[in-house]
Amino acid sequence: MSKETKVDVVTSNVEHYSNDLESNNVTGHIQNDGLKRGLLPRHIILISIGGVIGTGLFVGSGSALATGGPAAFFTAYLIISLVVYLVMVMLTEMATFLPLKGKSIATMGSRYVDESLAFAMGWNYWYAYNILVPTEITAAAIVVEYWTSSVPVAAWITIFLFVVIALNCMPVRIYGETEFWFASIKVIAIVGLIILGIVIFFGGAPNQHGVQGFHYWKTPGAFAQHLATGNTAKFLDVWTSLVKSAFAFVLGSELVVIGSGEAKQARRSLPTAAKTFVYRVLTFYICGSLVIGIMVPYNNPNLLTGTGNAASSPFVIGIKLVGIPVLDHIINAVILTSAWSSGNSYLYASTRALLSLADDGHAPKFFKKTTNWGVPLTIIPCGLFSLLAYLNVSSNAADAFTWFSNICTISGFFSWITISICYLRFRKAVQVQGIYDTLPYKAPFQPYGAYFILIFVSILTLTNGYAVFFDFNGSDFVAAYITLPLFFILYFGHKIYNRVVHGYTRWYIPAEEVDLVTGLDEIEAEEAAHPYNPPKDFKGKVWQLVAG
Repeated sequence: MSKETKVDVVTSNVEHYSNDLESNNVTGHIQNDGLKRGLLPRHIILISIGGVIGTGLFVGSGSALATGGPAAFFTAYLIISLVVYLVMVMLTEMATFLPLKGKSIATMGSRYVDESLAFAMGWNYWYAYNILVPTEITAAAIVVEYWTSSVPVAAWITIFLFVVIALNCMPVRIYGETEFWFASIKVIAIVGLIILGIVIFFGGAPNQHGVQGFHYWKTPGAFAQHLATGNTAKFLDVWTSLVKSAFAFVLGSELVVIGSGEAKQARRSLPTAAKTFVYRVLTFYICGSLVIGIMVPYNNPNLLTGTGNAASSPFVIGIKLVGIPVLDHIINAVILTSAWSSGNSYLYASTRALLSLADDGHAPKFFKKTTNWGVPLTIIPCGLFSLLAYLNVSSNAADAFTWFSNICTISGFFSWITISICYLRFRKAVQVQGIYDTLPYKAPFQPYGAYFILIFVSILTLTNGYAVFFDFNGSDFVAAYITLPLFFILYFGHKIYNRVVHGYTRWYIPAEEVDLVTGLDEIEAEEAAHPYNPPKDFKGKVWQLVAG
Protein backbone atom coordinates (compact mmCIF):
# COMPACT_ATOMS: atom_id res chain seq x y z
CA MET A 1 0.00 0.00 0.00
CA SER A 2 1.46 3.41 -0.94
CA LYS A 3 1.90 6.22 1.54
CA GLU A 4 -0.84 8.25 -0.17
CA THR A 5 -3.29 5.35 0.04
CA LYS A 6 -2.52 4.88 3.73
CA VAL A 7 -3.22 8.54 4.42
CA ASP A 8 -6.54 8.33 2.53
CA VAL A 9 -7.58 5.28 4.56
CA VAL A 10 -6.62 6.92 7.84
CA THR A 11 -8.37 10.17 6.89
CA SER A 12 -11.60 8.32 6.15
CA ASN A 13 -11.32 6.54 9.48
CA VAL A 14 -10.92 9.87 11.27
CA GLU A 15 -14.39 10.84 10.05
CA HIS A 16 -15.88 7.91 11.98
CA TYR A 17 -13.77 8.84 15.00
CA SER A 18 -14.81 12.49 14.81
CA ASN A 19 -18.47 11.49 14.79
CA ASP A 20 -17.89 9.56 18.01
CA LEU A 21 -16.22 12.60 19.56
CA GLU A 22 -19.07 14.86 18.51
CA SER A 23 -21.65 12.50 19.98
CA ASN A 24 -19.75 12.60 23.26
CA ASN A 25 -19.37 16.39 23.28
CA VAL A 26 -15.61 16.01 23.25
CA THR A 27 -13.30 18.68 21.83
CA GLY A 28 -10.05 17.39 23.20
CA HIS A 29 -8.02 16.68 20.09
CA ILE A 30 -7.27 20.27 19.20
CA GLN A 31 -3.70 21.48 19.64
CA ASN A 32 -3.22 23.74 22.66
CA ASP A 33 -1.52 26.87 21.37
CA GLY A 34 -1.13 28.56 24.76
CA LEU A 35 1.85 26.46 25.85
CA LYS A 36 5.36 27.16 24.59
CA ARG A 37 7.94 24.65 23.37
CA GLY A 38 10.68 25.84 25.70
CA LEU A 39 12.23 22.58 26.90
CA LEU A 40 15.54 21.78 25.24
CA PRO A 41 16.74 18.24 24.49
CA ARG A 42 19.15 18.35 27.44
CA HIS A 43 16.25 19.31 29.72
CA ILE A 44 14.23 16.28 28.58
CA ILE A 45 17.17 13.92 29.02
CA LEU A 46 18.00 15.15 32.54
CA ILE A 47 14.32 15.23 33.55
CA SER A 48 14.10 11.59 32.49
CA ILE A 49 17.10 10.84 34.70
CA GLY A 50 16.20 12.89 37.75
CA GLY A 51 12.43 12.71 37.60
CA VAL A 52 12.25 9.43 39.48
CA ILE A 53 15.03 10.20 41.97
CA GLY A 54 13.20 11.59 44.99
CA THR A 55 12.60 10.71 48.62
CA GLY A 56 11.45 7.27 47.53
CA LEU A 57 15.00 6.26 46.67
CA PHE A 58 16.86 8.30 49.28
CA VAL A 59 14.51 7.76 52.24
CA GLY A 60 11.59 5.43 51.46
CA SER A 61 14.00 2.65 50.48
CA GLY A 62 14.86 2.30 54.17
CA SER A 63 11.38 1.05 55.00
CA ALA A 64 11.54 -1.55 52.20
CA LEU A 65 14.94 -2.74 53.44
CA ALA A 66 13.74 -2.99 57.04
CA THR A 67 10.64 -4.96 56.05
CA GLY A 68 12.10 -7.45 53.59
CA GLY A 69 15.84 -7.62 54.14
CA PRO A 70 18.62 -6.89 51.59
CA ALA A 71 17.98 -9.88 49.28
CA ALA A 72 14.24 -9.19 49.02
CA PHE A 73 14.90 -5.47 48.65
CA PHE A 74 17.42 -6.01 45.83
CA THR A 75 15.14 -8.50 44.06
CA ALA A 76 12.22 -6.06 44.25
CA TYR A 77 14.30 -3.28 42.71
CA LEU A 78 15.35 -5.60 39.88
CA ILE A 79 11.72 -6.44 39.08
CA ILE A 80 10.36 -2.89 39.40
CA SER A 81 13.24 -1.55 37.30
CA LEU A 82 12.21 -3.94 34.51
CA VAL A 83 8.59 -2.79 34.82
CA VAL A 84 9.53 0.89 34.65
CA TYR A 85 11.79 0.32 31.66
CA LEU A 86 9.01 -1.40 29.72
CA VAL A 87 6.59 1.41 30.64
CA MET A 88 9.13 4.00 29.54
CA VAL A 89 9.67 2.53 26.08
CA MET A 90 5.93 2.07 25.50
CA LEU A 91 5.29 5.70 26.38
CA THR A 92 8.18 6.83 24.23
CA GLU A 93 6.89 5.04 21.15
CA MET A 94 3.46 6.67 21.47
CA ALA A 95 4.71 10.12 22.48
CA THR A 96 7.45 10.25 19.83
CA PHE A 97 4.86 9.56 17.16
CA LEU A 98 2.65 12.45 18.31
CA PRO A 99 4.10 14.83 20.98
CA LEU A 100 1.18 17.25 21.23
CA LYS A 101 1.23 20.42 23.29
CA GLY A 102 -1.11 20.58 26.27
CA LYS A 103 -1.78 16.83 26.25
CA SER A 104 -1.15 14.44 29.11
CA ILE A 105 -0.83 10.67 28.97
CA ALA A 106 -4.59 10.44 29.46
CA THR A 107 -5.02 11.81 25.94
CA MET A 108 -3.55 8.54 24.69
CA GLY A 109 -6.52 6.84 26.31
CA SER A 110 -9.03 8.98 24.40
CA ARG A 111 -7.22 8.67 21.07
CA TYR A 112 -6.44 4.95 21.17
CA VAL A 113 -8.95 3.33 23.55
CA ASP A 114 -11.98 5.16 24.89
CA GLU A 115 -13.03 8.51 26.35
CA SER A 116 -14.13 6.93 29.64
CA LEU A 117 -10.70 5.42 30.17
CA ALA A 118 -9.12 8.79 29.40
CA PHE A 119 -11.45 10.47 31.90
CA ALA A 120 -10.46 8.06 34.68
CA MET A 121 -6.76 8.21 33.72
CA GLY A 122 -6.73 12.00 33.66
CA TRP A 123 -8.24 12.47 37.10
CA ASN A 124 -6.13 9.63 38.51
CA TYR A 125 -2.99 11.39 37.29
CA TRP A 126 -4.17 14.74 38.55
CA TYR A 127 -4.88 13.74 42.13
CA ALA A 128 -1.82 11.47 42.29
CA TYR A 129 0.55 14.23 41.22
CA ASN A 130 -1.23 16.66 43.51
CA ILE A 131 -0.72 14.32 46.46
CA LEU A 132 2.93 13.80 45.55
CA VAL A 133 3.62 17.54 45.81
CA PRO A 134 2.81 17.81 49.56
CA THR A 135 4.54 14.46 50.09
CA GLU A 136 7.82 15.80 48.75
CA ILE A 137 7.40 19.23 50.36
CA THR A 138 6.72 17.60 53.74
CA ALA A 139 9.81 15.44 53.34
CA ALA A 140 11.92 18.48 52.44
CA ALA A 141 10.68 20.39 55.50
CA ILE A 142 11.43 17.50 57.84
CA VAL A 143 14.87 16.92 56.33
CA VAL A 144 15.85 20.43 57.44
CA GLU A 145 15.24 19.33 61.03
CA TYR A 146 18.37 17.21 60.69
CA TRP A 147 20.24 20.48 61.27
CA THR A 148 17.83 22.43 63.47
CA SER A 149 14.44 22.00 65.11
CA SER A 150 14.18 25.56 66.40
CA VAL A 151 12.25 26.70 63.31
CA PRO A 152 8.65 25.43 63.07
CA VAL A 153 8.01 22.88 60.31
CA ALA A 154 5.20 25.11 59.00
CA ALA A 155 7.75 27.82 58.23
CA TRP A 156 9.87 25.49 56.11
CA ILE A 157 6.78 24.17 54.32
CA THR A 158 5.79 27.76 53.51
CA ILE A 159 9.23 28.56 52.09
CA PHE A 160 9.44 25.43 49.98
CA LEU A 161 5.89 25.77 48.69
CA PHE A 162 6.48 29.39 47.74
CA VAL A 163 9.59 28.56 45.72
CA VAL A 164 7.99 25.55 44.00
CA ILE A 165 4.84 27.49 43.05
CA ALA A 166 6.91 30.50 41.95
CA LEU A 167 9.07 28.33 39.66
CA ASN A 168 5.93 26.88 38.08
CA CYS A 169 4.64 30.40 37.40
CA MET A 170 7.70 31.06 35.23
CA PRO A 171 8.13 30.14 31.54
CA VAL A 172 8.67 26.42 31.01
CA ARG A 173 12.30 27.10 30.03
CA ILE A 174 12.93 28.12 33.66
CA TYR A 175 11.38 24.88 34.92
CA GLY A 176 13.55 22.90 32.52
CA GLU A 177 16.70 24.74 33.57
CA THR A 178 16.11 24.27 37.31
CA GLU A 179 15.34 20.59 36.83
CA PHE A 180 18.46 20.20 34.69
CA TRP A 181 20.68 21.36 37.55
CA PHE A 182 18.67 19.65 40.29
CA ALA A 183 18.86 16.39 38.35
CA SER A 184 22.58 16.87 37.82
CA ILE A 185 23.11 17.15 41.58
CA LYS A 186 21.08 13.98 42.18
CA VAL A 187 22.98 12.05 39.53
CA ILE A 188 26.37 13.09 40.90
CA ALA A 189 25.24 12.18 44.42
CA ILE A 190 23.98 8.72 43.44
CA VAL A 191 27.16 7.94 41.51
CA GLY A 192 29.19 9.11 44.50
CA LEU A 193 27.18 6.95 46.89
CA ILE A 194 27.64 3.89 44.68
CA ILE A 195 31.41 4.51 44.71
CA LEU A 196 31.20 4.91 48.49
CA GLY A 197 29.40 1.57 48.70
CA ILE A 198 32.27 -0.07 46.83
CA VAL A 199 34.75 1.50 49.27
CA ILE A 200 32.73 0.22 52.24
CA PHE A 201 32.43 -3.21 50.60
CA PHE A 202 36.23 -3.52 50.58
CA GLY A 203 36.65 -2.07 54.07
CA GLY A 204 38.11 1.32 53.17
CA ALA A 205 36.09 3.47 55.61
CA PRO A 206 37.51 4.87 58.92
CA ASN A 207 35.70 2.52 61.35
CA GLN A 208 36.24 -0.62 59.29
CA HIS A 209 38.78 -3.32 60.03
CA GLY A 210 38.86 -5.65 57.04
CA VAL A 211 36.63 -6.39 54.08
CA GLN A 212 32.93 -6.02 54.89
CA GLY A 213 31.57 -7.66 51.75
CA PHE A 214 28.05 -9.01 52.14
CA HIS A 215 28.35 -9.26 55.91
CA TYR A 216 24.85 -7.86 56.53
CA TRP A 217 23.41 -10.46 54.16
CA LYS A 218 24.65 -13.08 56.63
CA THR A 219 24.16 -11.19 59.90
CA PRO A 220 21.34 -10.43 60.56
CA GLY A 221 20.43 -12.13 57.26
CA ALA A 222 19.33 -11.73 53.66
CA PHE A 223 15.59 -11.96 54.44
CA ALA A 224 13.71 -10.37 57.32
CA GLN A 225 10.91 -13.01 57.34
CA HIS A 226 8.53 -10.40 58.68
CA LEU A 227 5.24 -12.32 58.24
CA ALA A 228 6.08 -16.03 58.21
CA THR A 229 9.00 -18.47 58.18
CA GLY A 230 10.80 -20.58 55.58
CA ASN A 231 10.39 -20.17 51.83
CA THR A 232 6.94 -18.65 52.24
CA ALA A 233 8.49 -15.88 54.32
CA LYS A 234 11.08 -15.17 51.64
CA PHE A 235 8.40 -14.86 48.98
CA LEU A 236 6.35 -12.53 51.17
CA ASP A 237 9.47 -10.45 51.90
CA VAL A 238 9.97 -9.95 48.17
CA TRP A 239 6.30 -9.17 47.54
CA THR A 240 6.12 -6.62 50.35
CA SER A 241 9.37 -5.07 49.14
CA LEU A 242 7.85 -4.76 45.66
CA VAL A 243 4.97 -2.69 47.01
CA LYS A 244 7.17 -0.53 49.23
CA SER A 245 9.91 -0.07 46.61
CA ALA A 246 7.43 0.98 43.93
CA PHE A 247 7.03 4.38 45.59
CA ALA A 248 10.57 5.23 44.43
CA PHE A 249 9.52 4.69 40.79
CA VAL A 250 5.85 5.56 40.28
CA LEU A 251 4.81 8.50 38.12
CA GLY A 252 8.41 9.57 37.50
CA SER A 253 9.03 8.16 34.03
CA GLU A 254 5.75 9.76 32.90
CA LEU A 255 7.23 13.22 33.56
CA VAL A 256 9.31 12.96 30.40
CA VAL A 257 6.28 12.32 28.22
CA ILE A 258 4.25 15.06 29.88
CA GLY A 259 7.08 17.49 29.14
CA SER A 260 7.44 16.33 25.54
CA GLY A 261 4.54 18.53 24.44
CA GLU A 262 6.59 21.59 25.41
CA ALA A 263 9.91 20.24 24.14
CA LYS A 264 11.88 21.33 21.13
CA GLN A 265 12.85 18.45 18.84
CA ALA A 266 10.83 16.01 20.98
CA ARG A 267 11.11 13.29 18.36
CA ARG A 268 14.88 13.32 18.87
CA SER A 269 15.16 13.81 22.63
CA LEU A 270 12.52 11.25 23.65
CA PRO A 271 14.10 8.22 21.94
CA THR A 272 17.50 9.28 23.28
CA ALA A 273 16.12 9.35 26.80
CA ALA A 274 14.45 5.96 26.34
CA LYS A 275 17.49 4.25 24.83
CA THR A 276 19.73 5.30 27.70
CA PHE A 277 17.09 4.60 30.35
CA VAL A 278 18.20 1.00 30.82
CA TYR A 279 21.71 2.15 31.71
CA ARG A 280 20.37 4.67 34.20
CA VAL A 281 18.18 2.03 35.80
CA LEU A 282 21.17 -0.30 36.15
CA THR A 283 23.33 2.46 37.61
CA PHE A 284 20.99 4.31 39.91
CA TYR A 285 18.43 1.80 41.10
CA ILE A 286 19.87 -1.66 40.83
CA CYS A 287 23.38 -0.67 41.93
CA GLY A 288 21.92 1.74 44.49
CA SER A 289 19.74 -0.95 46.09
CA LEU A 290 22.69 -3.34 46.21
CA VAL A 291 24.83 -0.68 47.90
CA ILE A 292 22.12 0.01 50.50
CA GLY A 293 22.04 -3.67 51.46
CA ILE A 294 25.81 -3.61 51.86
CA MET A 295 25.92 -0.42 53.95
CA VAL A 296 23.08 -1.03 56.45
CA PRO A 297 21.66 -4.08 58.30
CA TYR A 298 17.91 -4.45 57.85
CA ASN A 299 17.36 -4.47 61.65
CA ASN A 300 18.88 -1.03 62.23
CA PRO A 301 16.25 0.78 64.37
CA ASN A 302 16.62 4.06 62.46
CA LEU A 303 15.24 2.40 59.34
CA LEU A 304 11.93 1.79 61.07
CA THR A 305 11.02 5.42 61.80
CA GLY A 306 9.66 6.11 58.31
CA THR A 307 9.40 9.82 59.09
CA GLY A 308 11.01 11.13 55.96
CA ASN A 309 13.89 12.43 58.08
CA ALA A 310 17.34 12.04 56.58
CA ALA A 311 18.38 10.23 59.76
CA SER A 312 16.27 7.31 58.52
CA SER A 313 17.83 7.38 55.04
CA PRO A 314 19.83 4.17 54.62
CA PHE A 315 22.62 6.14 52.97
CA VAL A 316 22.99 8.50 55.94
CA ILE A 317 22.79 5.60 58.40
CA GLY A 318 25.46 3.70 56.48
CA ILE A 319 27.76 6.72 56.45
CA LYS A 320 27.42 7.11 60.22
CA LEU A 321 28.04 3.41 60.84
CA VAL A 322 31.46 3.54 59.18
CA GLY A 323 32.43 6.85 60.81
CA ILE A 324 32.81 9.15 57.79
CA PRO A 325 32.61 12.77 59.00
CA VAL A 326 30.72 15.61 57.26
CA LEU A 327 29.44 13.41 54.42
CA ASP A 328 26.12 12.78 56.18
CA HIS A 329 25.41 16.53 56.03
CA ILE A 330 26.24 16.62 52.32
CA ILE A 331 23.91 13.72 51.60
CA ASN A 332 21.25 15.37 53.73
CA ALA A 333 21.53 18.49 51.57
CA VAL A 334 21.19 16.34 48.43
CA ILE A 335 18.05 14.72 49.87
CA LEU A 336 16.68 18.20 50.51
CA THR A 337 17.28 19.35 46.93
CA SER A 338 15.93 16.04 45.66
CA ALA A 339 12.64 16.42 47.53
CA TRP A 340 12.42 20.06 46.46
CA SER A 341 13.09 19.12 42.84
CA SER A 342 10.54 16.31 42.84
CA GLY A 343 7.90 18.62 44.33
CA ASN A 344 8.64 21.10 41.56
CA SER A 345 8.29 18.41 38.86
CA TYR A 346 5.09 16.95 40.30
CA LEU A 347 3.44 20.37 40.51
CA TYR A 348 4.37 20.93 36.86
CA ALA A 349 2.84 17.56 35.98
CA SER A 350 -0.36 18.23 37.93
CA THR A 351 -0.93 21.57 36.17
CA ARG A 352 -0.50 19.94 32.75
CA ALA A 353 -2.74 17.03 33.73
CA LEU A 354 -5.58 19.40 34.64
CA LEU A 355 -4.96 21.49 31.51
CA SER A 356 -5.25 18.36 29.40
CA LEU A 357 -8.45 17.37 31.19
CA ALA A 358 -9.95 20.76 30.35
CA ASP A 359 -8.67 20.55 26.77
CA ASP A 360 -10.32 17.15 26.38
CA GLY A 361 -13.64 18.43 27.77
CA HIS A 362 -13.29 16.57 31.08
CA ALA A 363 -12.80 19.66 33.28
CA PRO A 364 -14.11 23.27 33.21
CA LYS A 365 -13.02 25.22 30.11
CA PHE A 366 -11.53 27.94 32.33
CA PHE A 367 -8.55 25.67 32.98
CA LYS A 368 -7.62 25.75 29.28
CA LYS A 369 -6.35 29.32 29.61
CA THR A 370 -2.67 30.19 29.81
CA THR A 371 -0.65 33.32 30.50
CA ASN A 372 1.45 35.10 27.90
CA TRP A 373 4.42 33.11 29.23
CA GLY A 374 2.64 29.86 28.43
CA VAL A 375 1.84 29.09 32.08
CA PRO A 376 -1.57 27.39 32.47
CA LEU A 377 -3.98 28.91 34.99
CA THR A 378 -4.30 25.42 36.45
CA ILE A 379 -1.39 26.49 38.66
CA ILE A 380 -4.03 28.11 40.91
CA PRO A 381 -6.05 25.01 41.96
CA CYS A 382 -2.96 22.79 41.90
CA GLY A 383 -1.04 25.23 44.07
CA LEU A 384 -3.94 25.36 46.53
CA PHE A 385 -4.04 21.55 46.63
CA SER A 386 -0.38 21.60 47.66
CA LEU A 387 -1.42 23.22 50.94
CA LEU A 388 -2.17 19.67 52.12
CA ALA A 389 1.48 19.71 53.16
CA TYR A 390 0.38 21.65 56.26
CA LEU A 391 -1.35 18.52 57.53
CA ASN A 392 2.08 17.53 58.74
CA VAL A 393 2.07 20.39 61.23
CA SER A 394 -0.60 18.79 63.41
CA SER A 395 -0.40 15.14 62.32
CA ASN A 396 2.29 12.58 62.97
CA ALA A 397 4.84 12.83 60.15
CA ALA A 398 5.12 9.07 59.71
CA ASP A 399 1.34 8.67 59.33
CA ALA A 400 1.11 11.48 56.79
CA PHE A 401 4.05 10.19 54.77
CA THR A 402 2.68 6.62 54.80
CA TRP A 403 -0.80 7.68 53.71
CA PHE A 404 0.46 9.90 50.91
CA SER A 405 2.94 7.32 49.64
CA ASN A 406 0.41 4.45 49.69
CA ILE A 407 -2.20 6.40 47.75
CA CYS A 408 0.37 7.55 45.20
CA THR A 409 1.81 4.07 44.78
CA ILE A 410 -1.53 2.52 43.81
CA SER A 411 -2.29 5.44 41.51
CA GLY A 412 1.05 4.72 39.87
CA PHE A 413 0.10 1.06 39.46
CA PHE A 414 -3.11 2.11 37.72
CA SER A 415 -1.15 4.40 35.43
CA TRP A 416 1.12 1.51 34.36
CA ILE A 417 -1.88 -0.74 33.72
CA THR A 418 -3.70 1.86 31.62
CA ILE A 419 -0.53 2.76 29.70
CA SER A 420 -0.22 -0.89 28.72
CA ILE A 421 -3.83 -0.92 27.52
CA CYS A 422 -3.27 2.27 25.52
CA TYR A 423 -0.09 0.87 23.97
CA LEU A 424 -1.73 -2.39 22.92
CA ARG A 425 -4.55 -0.48 21.21
CA PHE A 426 -2.07 1.96 19.63
CA ARG A 427 0.07 -0.88 18.29
CA LYS A 428 -3.00 -2.62 16.92
CA ALA A 429 -4.11 0.61 15.22
CA VAL A 430 -0.78 1.39 13.53
CA GLN A 431 -0.55 -2.19 12.29
CA VAL A 432 -4.12 -2.30 10.97
CA GLN A 433 -3.71 1.10 9.30
CA GLY A 434 -0.35 0.04 7.83
CA ILE A 435 1.93 2.70 9.31
CA TYR A 436 3.87 0.71 11.92
CA ASP A 437 7.03 0.69 9.77
CA THR A 438 6.96 4.51 9.55
CA LEU A 439 7.07 5.10 13.31
CA PRO A 440 10.07 7.25 14.36
CA TYR A 441 10.71 5.00 17.38
CA LYS A 442 9.75 1.38 18.05
CA ALA A 443 9.73 0.03 21.59
CA PRO A 444 11.76 -3.17 22.16
CA PHE A 445 10.24 -6.35 23.69
CA GLN A 446 6.74 -5.43 22.56
CA PRO A 447 3.91 -6.33 22.67
CA TYR A 448 5.03 -9.03 25.13
CA GLY A 449 6.24 -6.41 27.60
CA ALA A 450 2.84 -4.73 27.60
CA TYR A 451 1.07 -8.01 28.37
CA PHE A 452 3.56 -8.67 31.18
CA ILE A 453 2.93 -5.24 32.71
CA LEU A 454 -0.82 -5.64 32.37
CA ILE A 455 -0.92 -9.00 34.19
CA PHE A 456 1.86 -8.52 36.74
CA VAL A 457 0.94 -5.01 37.88
CA SER A 458 -2.76 -5.92 38.08
CA ILE A 459 -1.88 -8.73 40.49
CA LEU A 460 0.39 -6.37 42.44
CA THR A 461 -2.41 -3.79 42.66
CA LEU A 462 -4.96 -6.27 44.00
CA THR A 463 -2.55 -7.71 46.58
CA ASN A 464 -0.68 -4.55 47.59
CA GLY A 465 -2.40 -4.41 50.98
CA TYR A 466 -2.30 -8.14 51.77
CA ALA A 467 -0.13 -7.62 54.86
CA VAL A 468 -2.90 -5.70 56.61
CA PHE A 469 -4.89 -8.94 56.97
CA PHE A 470 -2.17 -10.48 59.15
CA ASP A 471 -2.86 -7.77 61.75
CA PHE A 472 -5.88 -5.84 60.51
CA ASN A 473 -5.73 -2.07 60.73
CA GLY A 474 -8.57 -0.01 59.29
CA SER A 475 -6.54 3.05 58.29
CA ASP A 476 -3.87 0.96 56.55
CA PHE A 477 -6.56 -0.97 54.67
CA VAL A 478 -8.18 2.26 53.43
CA ALA A 479 -4.80 3.70 52.40
CA ALA A 480 -3.96 0.53 50.48
CA TYR A 481 -7.25 0.16 48.60
CA ILE A 482 -9.02 3.52 48.44
CA THR A 483 -7.71 4.22 44.94
CA LEU A 484 -9.34 1.09 43.47
CA PRO A 485 -12.98 2.13 43.94
CA LEU A 486 -12.18 5.74 43.07
CA PHE A 487 -10.73 4.77 39.69
CA PHE A 488 -13.61 2.45 38.78
CA ILE A 489 -16.20 4.99 39.95
CA LEU A 490 -14.62 7.52 37.57
CA TYR A 491 -14.49 5.04 34.69
CA PHE A 492 -17.93 3.47 34.99
CA GLY A 493 -19.53 6.76 36.03
CA HIS A 494 -18.35 8.38 32.82
CA LYS A 495 -19.32 5.29 30.84
CA ILE A 496 -22.87 5.34 32.25
CA TYR A 497 -23.16 9.09 31.66
CA ASN A 498 -22.16 8.66 28.00
CA ARG A 499 -24.62 5.83 27.55
CA VAL A 500 -27.55 7.67 29.17
CA VAL A 501 -26.95 11.19 27.83
CA HIS A 502 -25.27 10.56 24.46
CA GLY A 503 -26.29 6.98 23.71
CA TYR A 504 -22.62 5.97 23.32
CA THR A 505 -22.37 2.20 23.79
CA ARG A 506 -18.96 1.13 22.47
CA TRP A 507 -16.35 -0.09 24.95
CA TYR A 508 -13.38 0.88 22.77
CA ILE A 509 -12.54 2.47 19.43
CA PRO A 510 -11.98 -0.09 16.64
CA ALA A 511 -8.36 -0.15 15.46
CA GLU A 512 -9.26 0.92 11.95
CA GLU A 513 -11.04 4.04 13.30
CA VAL A 514 -8.32 5.22 15.70
CA ASP A 515 -7.21 8.79 14.88
CA LEU A 516 -3.55 8.67 13.87
CA VAL A 517 -3.69 11.85 11.79
CA THR A 518 -4.90 14.87 13.77
CA GLY A 519 -1.94 17.00 14.83
CA LEU A 520 0.59 14.94 12.87
CA ASP A 521 1.05 17.51 10.09
CA GLU A 522 2.02 20.20 12.58
CA ILE A 523 4.57 17.94 14.26
CA GLU A 524 6.15 16.92 10.96
CA ALA A 525 6.19 20.52 9.70
CA GLU A 526 7.94 21.68 12.86
CA GLU A 527 10.43 18.84 12.55
CA ALA A 528 11.16 19.78 8.92
CA ALA A 529 11.58 23.45 9.82
CA HIS A 530 14.16 22.64 12.50
CA PRO A 531 16.25 19.74 11.18
CA TYR A 532 18.66 18.10 13.56
CA ASN A 533 22.34 18.17 12.67
CA PRO A 534 24.16 16.08 15.27
CA PRO A 535 27.66 17.21 16.29
CA LYS A 536 30.41 14.91 15.09
CA ASP A 537 33.29 15.81 17.44
CA PHE A 538 33.52 15.27 21.19
CA LYS A 539 33.63 19.00 21.96
CA GLY A 540 30.42 19.56 20.04
CA LYS A 541 28.65 16.74 21.85
CA VAL A 542 29.64 18.14 25.26
CA TRP A 543 28.51 21.63 24.28
CA GLN A 544 25.21 20.23 23.03
CA LEU A 545 24.58 18.59 26.42
CA VAL A 546 25.32 21.84 28.27
CA ALA A 547 23.66 24.32 25.95
CA GLY A 548 20.86 22.14 24.57
